[in-house]
Amino acid sequence: MDLTVPRTTRLTGACGRVAPVLQRVGDKWTVLVIVSLDHNGPMRFNALKRSVDGISQQMLTRVLKALERDGMVSRTTFPTSPPQVEYELTELGRSLSIPVLALGDWVLDHLNEIDAARQRYDQR
Repeated sequence: MDLTVPRTTRLTGACGRVAPVLQRVGDKWTVLVIVSLDHNGPMRFNALKRSVDGISQQMLTRVLKALERDGMVSRTTFPTSPPQVEYELTELGRSLSIPVLALGDWVLDHLNEIDAARQRYDQR
């Protein structure tokens, strides 16, 4: 990585590769799955589904597969009958949880301001 090139130039120059990652990590379900795994540690599928309010089984499966493909979540299958599967954040996923949690904190800190701005906008 060339640190002499301004960050914005690096970002726009790599837009084709950056955009899909930003789309993935900016998805609401991805954020909620990362937060849940960060707070709870390794989880089985159904426990994770219960912890992410409103997510369907199909959507959770999609999110987990995408996060596993991107190296942010690991999937461990235990040799039981029936097989048990556990999901956990990888080191890369844990590093992503830092800005994700910071963004969530920012939203919580500014919800009243955002609600007021929306109300002013909608009244125009």
